[in-house]
Amino acid sequence: MDTPTEVLHRVFGYDSFRAGQQEIIEHVVAGGDALVLMPTGGGKSLCYQIPALVRPGVGVVVSPLIALMQDQVDALRALGVRAGFLNSTQGLDEQQTVAATLLAGELDLLYLAPERLRVESTMRLLEKAKISVFAIDEAHCVAQWGHDFRPDYLALSQLHERFPQIPRIALTATATPATHAEISTRLGLDQARHFVAGFDRPNIHYRITAKSEPKRQLLDFLRTEHDGDAGIVYCLSRASVEKIAEFLVEHGIAAVPYHAGLDAATRAAHQARFLREDGLIVVATIAFGMGIDKPDVRFVAHLDLPKSLEGYYQETGRAGRDGLPATAWMAYGLQDVVQHRRLSLEGDEAHRRRQAHHLDAMLALCETVGCRRVMLLDYFGQKDAEPCGNCDTCQTPPASWDGTVPAQKVLSTVLRLARERRQKFGVGQVVDILLGKTTAKVLQHGHETLTVFGVGAELGNAEWHGVVRQLLSQGLLAVESDYGALVLTDDSAAVLRGQREVLLRRDLAPARSRSGSGSGASKGKTAVELPAAAAPVFERLRAWRAGVAKEQGVPAYVIFHDATLREIATLGPASLGELARVNGVGENKLAKYGPGVLETLAAETSAS
Repeated sequence: MDTPTEVLHRVFGYDSFRAGQQEIIEHVVAGGDALVLMPTGGGKSLCYQIPALVRPGVGVVVSPLIALMQDQVDALRALGVRAGFLNSTQGLDEQQTVAATLLAGELDLLYLAPERLRVESTMRLLEKAKISVFAIDEAHCVAQWGHDFRPDYLALSQLHERFPQIPRIALTATATPATHAEISTRLGLDQARHFVAGFDRPNIHYRITAKSEPKRQLLDFLRTEHDGDAGIVYCLSRASVEKIAEFLVEHGIAAVPYHAGLDAATRAAHQARFLREDGLIVVATIAFGMGIDKPDVRFVAHLDLPKSLEGYYQETGRAGRDGLPATAWMAYGLQDVVQHRRLSLEGDEAHRRRQAHHLDAMLALCETVGCRRVMLLDYFGQKDAEPCGNCDTCQTPPASWDGTVPAQKVLSTVLRLARERRQKFGVGQVVDILLGKTTAKVLQHGHETLTVFGVGAELGNAEWHGVVRQLLSQGLLAVESDYGALVLTDDSAAVLRGQREVLLRRDLAPARSRSGSGSGASKGKTAVELPAAAAPVFERLRAWRAGVAKEQGVPAYVIFHDATLREIATLGPASLGELARVNGVGENKLAKYGPGVLETLAAETSAS
């Protein structure tokens, strides 16, 4: 029987484990249960794949990602691993073939959707097979009030009841301390060993900018920093997804929409294009992304405020899985706060409390004057983080200012409208009153006679909107659910009486980025990370890889990751033996793709 280190080298082509992997793998290989919290890109999959290859029998992987199972299996087969899956996309004949292969002992890994385990015939099939380990991927889906809840995950505790001798490993990249505890309880893993590998993704640059013209801001961001890069743009509504995708295409940027309103065939086609093509952007709702294993996603952009920090971390974590620099960019504004405050008033009392907690944490990240990474890690229970130096607030520290008087003016306007006129209005009318604008609506309601009319001339329209946004964020203003009218809160009175100081974050004007290649642009990265002589070699290898991937009908990263091609281009191996020493080149890939790589390198040498 091979050791974990031997499997790592022979199958996956790596000489050493990443931090935390070896201890987890050896624990599971020895038959122990494990609950693993590890950041996206940290190598979670090896933590169950290697035990499945070391222990006798087949590893059963429970995953909610039906649409990605084929790609997951293709990637393993490219490594020489005998992998298969059972899900609802297969016909009866195909399912019977996989079942027969399983019972014949000819599978190393079998992927199942959680709903399959509710089917008694599936459980009986597994009882007939020799199972090495059960892996429960995306384990946060068991958390009932989480952002990716899957009801079928609640039944997974039966695995231990029916297979008590088989080790289980549950894994997730997204879990607060409360979610961690819920996963442990619901999956019956309280007695398991828990591994928390941290949540930091140091290669991701977090940046949140004041929203002014979001389409233009996004276009500037893409053109100046990520021209030609693959990435994901998240929007809250299906309509916004369609509009932004159309806008990008009109401006010469390859983009496709993805949301639940599209038919299944279109969604599958767009997802397949994203995985297989270089430089394609997917504009999507949160329906897209979980389990996407594309390593070279260079950015994730948000044009709307996510509902929670869990969702934000999960979504931004899809960038930079290869460990190279990536950007998490968001445009955030007043309407985001108003909309989410309204949504947080829906549902029963318990639901409203949860929604308010999620929103408060999200807003705190947006409005902080400190390191965003420190705040993000603190939310997930990692309390000892130091300022990262790689987020916008570290690189350009924002100023805070005493906004007590402007806050009093806003609150006083809302108060006078309610007391003197028995009226409630939204942000626009309140700001118009403060600025002394004699609009038709102001004159219609006689608001020019209010004592607060025109008292806000010291600030401009955008600045007043920023003040209102931060008052909403701090809970000093609230929004009524029906029409978005502003109302006071229990905390407003202390500000009005001068008993509470209000510190506000000074918004930096959203500046247009300088033209030309930015630090994140593909061409810029290649030039920086490769010696000049290696850059054309890398591009030639990418072209070879694209041709092979197209011929085999698999994503390019299934052949080799960019990081592996960069190392090949830099080292210039002249033999299979030298190529075998490159990270990411295991035995099967060496035999399958090695001659093609060497031929490409030889052709490049001859051409030069």
